Amino acid sequence: MEIKEARFIVSNTDVKKCPKPDRPEYAFIGRSNVGKSSLINMLTDKKSLAKTSGKPGKTQLINHFLINEEWYLVDLPGYGYAKVPKTERLKWEKFLRKYILRRENLYCLFVLIDIRHSPQKADLEFMEWLGVNGIPFVIVFTKADKLKPEEQEKNLKNYQEEMLKTWETMPGFFVTSSTLGKGKSEILNFIETTNRSESK
Repeated sequence: MEIKEARFIVSNTDVKKCPKPDRPEYAFIGRSNVGKSSLINMLTDKKSLAKTSGKPGKTQLINHFLINEEWYLVDLPGYGYAKVPKTERLKWEKFLRKYILRRENLYCLFVLIDIRHSPQKADLEFMEWLGVNGIPFVIVFTKADKLKPEEQEKNLKNYQEEMLKTWETMPGFFVTSSTLGKGKSEILNFIETTNRSESK
């Protein structure tokens, strides 16, 4: 798949105000500072489609972008640590869960995880919640350029071992680097294949 057009549609905190669910939708989420905005910009070849920031918690709304007039890419607020009041974080969590559970055209959720770190409780609990609620998702390991190949393999193995304590099989995953463009074609091909299979 080649992304020829990516345009902003709407930002909000209410699933009822999201665009009409008439196209496939793919949402991106992860803990604050995982590199989500950089990944979205890399996938779309747009340097500033999603706002990047060194400050955690930059994304605070559900942001819809229409891709090639065919499907929606959704930039969701991060979970976990962010320099915002606890009441604000709880508000984010409430509308995020509503969106994830009620958005009927959400084909897949991309859960971003920093490959440099050991398995984090917040990520594991969030994915377990997705599994319990039957939400389709894949893992996207980010910032692969920060590690040597053997370190990547070691961390991936540790993550798989941790996941298999709860899961029967390891969920699908991609290894990416926004700096190097790694994982771009694999993710876009996954989206294209999913769109085709769902439209049959």
